[in-house]
Amino acid sequence: MKTFDIVVLGGGPGGYVAAIKAAQLGAKVALIEKEVVGGICLNHGCIPTKTLLKNAKVYKTIKHASEYGVILGGDVSFDWTQMLKRKDLVVKKLTMGVGGLLKKNGVEVISGLGKVISPTKIEVNGETIETKNLILATGASPIVPPIPGLKEAYEKKVAVTSRELLQIKDAPKKLVIIGGGVIGVEFATIFSSLGSEVTIIEKLDGILPMMDDDIRNQYQKILKREGINIFVNAEVKAVNDHEVTYSFEGKDHKITADTILVSVGMRPNSQGLEVLGLKMDRAAVSTDEHLETSVKGVYAIGDLNGKYMLAHVASAEGLVAAEYIMGKKDAHMRYDRVPNAVYGSPEVASVGLTEKEVKEKGLAYKVSTFPLLASGKALADNEKDGFVKLIVSEKYQEILGAHILSYGASDLIAELGVTMTLEGTAHEIAHTIHPHPTLSEIIMEAAHGAVDKPIHM
Repeated sequence: MKTFDIVVLGGGPGGYVAAIKAAQLGAKVALIEKEVVGGICLNHGCIPTKTLLKNAKVYKTIKHASEYGVILGGDVSFDWTQMLKRKDLVVKKLTMGVGGLLKKNGVEVISGLGKVISPTKIEVNGETIETKNLILATGASPIVPPIPGLKEAYEKKVAVTSRELLQIKDAPKKLVIIGGGVIGVEFATIFSSLGSEVTIIEKLDGILPMMDDDIRNQYQKILKREGINIFVNAEVKAVNDHEVTYSFEGKDHKITADTILVSVGMRPNSQGLEVLGLKMDRAAVSTDEHLETSVKGVYAIGDLNGKYMLAHVASAEGLVAAEYIMGKKDAHMRYDRVPNAVYGSPEVASVGLTEKEVKEKGLAYKVSTFPLLASGKALADNEKDGFVKLIVSEKYQEILGAHILSYGASDLIAELGVTMTLEGTAHEIAHTIHPHPTLSEIIMEAAHGAVDKPIHM
C-alpha cells in the first residue's frame, strides 16, 4: 500500500495549488483527479469564459472601428467555431502547464475517481492508498432548481448550465438566463456582444447581489443600454421546451429562447464524504481558519466549504492548508479582504465592505467617488463608463471597502487589497505617485477625494 504525507482529492485551483505548496515544503504528496487537472475554473469556467469574453470584445470593437478612425470594407462577422477552438487551445495550454508544474514539484498525480474510506485511506482505481493528512477539494456543481419542466428541458439540451453552454455548437439567437449572478452576467455580455437577444430573469431586487448598490445599479443601466433585457423581482414559474413562463410585476409573462442558461448558484460536491462524519453547514463542509474540518487531519478547501466560491479563494485556502499541515501554525485565512470580480464590459471589482454593510456595522465613514469620464487614459481608450468608489473610516481614512466599475477593474483592485492588508489609508494612496496617463489614477483621485478633494474633478 502506497503511503503519503498528504493526499489531495480534487485537482482544481485549490487542490493543485495545495499539492504543489505541500510538495515544495517537503511533503510526499498525491493528487487524485477524475478528469483533467485545473478543475472547473480552468477547464469549464474562469478561463474559457474570459477567453470568449475577449473574443466578443474584439468583435464588438471592430464593429465600432470607425470611432477610432479605422475604416473597414464589407460586413464584419464572427465564426463561433473558431472562437471555441481558440478557447480550447488556451485551456489545453494551461492544463498542460499545471500538469508540468505538478510533475516538476514531485506530486504524484493519480487519474481516477477517489473514494474516501476513512480519514487516512482513499480508494482509487481498485487500489487503496494511505495518508497522514487528507485535503478535500472536490468543488461544486451547478444547481438545477425544481422548476416545472426545467429538468425535461435540460435533458433535451434546450436548458443548459455554464459547462454545456461553453460547448454549444452555435451561438443562440435568443438566450434566456435564469439568474443574474456573476456567471449569468458574464454570459449575457458574451452573447449580447455577438448579437444574440439576451434576457436575464433574476428573483432578487437586482443583479449581482453581493456587490455595492451604487455599482450594481449603474451596471444594470449599462447592460440595459447595451440591449440586454433584465427583469428583477421576477421568478421563473415553468419551462415548456423553448418557452419560459415568469412572473413580473404581478403578472405572468412568456418568452421563447433557443437556449436557456440555468445560473442560480452552485452546490458543494460533498456526496461520498458521509463516512468521515464531518460537521456540515447544509451541503458545505465546516472548516476553521486553518481549513481543518471537525475531523483532525482532514481539511476542506474551495467550493466544498462554501465560504467563497471563487478560484482565487480556493488557491489561497490551499496554500493555508498546506502550510498549516507542514508546521506553519500561524497560517490562516482572512475572509474579510477577499476581492470579487465580474468580467463583463465594463468589469466590476470590489474588496472589503459595501456601503450597506458599513452602515449595518454602525461605523463612521466617508465615501469618495471618481468617474472614468474625468480620466484621460479612459477617454483615450474610448472607455467612458464607470467609476471608482472608496469607503474610508471617518477618523483615519482607513480603507473599509473599495468598489470599481471600469474596464480593467479586476486588475486595479489588487492595489486596494494590498493597501487594506497593510492597514493603509487614503492618505497613503493619494501620496503614492501614480504614472500618467494610466487608469490607476482614478484610484489616486478617489483617495484625494477621501482626504480632501480630487484634483481633476
